[in-house]
Amino acid sequence: MLEPVRDGLQIPVATASDIVAARQEGRDLALRLGFSPTESTLVATAISELGRNIVLYAKSGAIRLEPTHDGDRMGIAIVARDKGPGIRDVQRALLGGYSTSEGLGLGLSGVRRIMDELAVDSGAGKGTTVIARKWRDLRR
Repeated sequence: MLEPVRDGLQIPVATASDIVAARQEGRDLALRLGFSPTESTLVATAISELGRNIVLYAKSGAIRLEPTHDGDRMGIAIVARDKGPGIRDVQRALLGGYSTSEGLGLGLSGVRRIMDELAVDSGAGKGTTVIARKWRDLRR
């Protein structure tokens, strides 16, 4: 599993307003780290999807936003955690169109498409941790 650096900001998530706050913090951090406005919007979109999953399936959890480095790359890590029912079939959940709710099923598969890295640790009854990373090249 990916291990993010230990600096950052954690936002409790239990309501739509919490998701909006996490989304704004993520966009702001991405811009401060030098991501373009377009890339920052992708980060904010990923946070929205992960936050929506927390509220919908677990009722509450947290999103942690962390700057991260790897050689010539700087990035942002989004760590979404909850103690909900977990995901029975993670691989299936990563397929577009799969949903256990009335939604469109774009959550995790959408996050995987717009972020550079995605790791999911989950299982029935143990909650879920998702780590998503977006990178930018420090040489540009």
